[in-house]
Amino acid sequence: MTKTRRAGLLLALSTAGISGVAVFLNGNGVRAFGNASLYTTAKNIVAALVLLVVVAVGSRGGARLDRPTGPRQWLGLAAVAVIGGSVPFLLFFEGLARASSTQSAFIHKTLVVWVAMLAVPLLGERLTWAHVGAIALLVGGQIGLVGGVSAALGSGELMILTATLLWAVEVVLAKKLLSGLSSWTVGVARMGGGSVVLVAWAVARGQAGKLLTMDATQWGWVLLTGVILAAYVATWFAALARAQALDVTAVLVLAALVTAGLQATVDGAALGPQLIWLAMLLAGGLIVSLQAWRARDPLTAVATA
Repeated sequence: MTKTRRAGLLLALSTAGISGVAVFLNGNGVRAFGNASLYTTAKNIVAALVLLVVVAVGSRGGARLDRPTGPRQWLGLAAVAVIGGSVPFLLFFEGLARASSTQSAFIHKTLVVWVAMLAVPLLGERLTWAHVGAIALLVGGQIGLVGGVSAALGSGELMILTATLLWAVEVVLAKKLLSGLSSWTVGVARMGGGSVVLVAWAVARGQAGKLLTMDATQWGWVLLTGVILAAYVATWFAALARAQALDVTAVLVLAALVTAGLQATVDGAALGPQLIWLAMLLAGGLIVSLQAWRARDPLTAVATA
């Protein structure tokens, strides 16, 4: 079981790297596309299709879809599609259009706090003093990176907070589902079912036709970020199937290091003023990683990812 947990940790580190790239690209992609809700709908559809293709051609490598065995699993997958793959995306991107960028970045990174609050009582996961110290470093580093936060929340900030809370609930629900279903099953349900909801929303708003008239630039961004999103989902659920939800969510905060590096390299952003905050993030991530790597307590048995 220790090897399984360590594999989950390595997958979570991969997810963090992918997420850091995705955050950087999505900031540019949504501006180039011109419509946040249609942008996320289109790239989510691409991600769902990519996951289905990987499952179709990668069965020999262990990629497979499991058939749910009862109403609970069916309902659980439907819930993941709604509270993970659709509604929070709409709330998040709509919130971004209304909220300040600094507040938005911080609120989203509080995911680890909410997951910790849910995973301990609902999943029976262990929260050690090392975890508490690591989370303090991760949150403190994020506050420093965004230059401080305000307790006042406007409509945009509230939408992003709601999206973050929904994603925290999804983590706990997905963790339970992964004890009996493969990570590919949960990932395809999230992105496939979520895409259906997003398309239905676009139809209701009379905007679905625009998805069929995207220009070359829009297609380019959608395909690029859709493939990256598929990689994120695949590694994220595989990590969640093998390690504590608390650990993999904390490690995910390290994505900020990758994003900062890309901003410095591509956009010429100065890293000097951020070094102390980035160091705090790195320290928090290392504490969680070492904690997870050394842990030997048994975890709940999981389905083959």
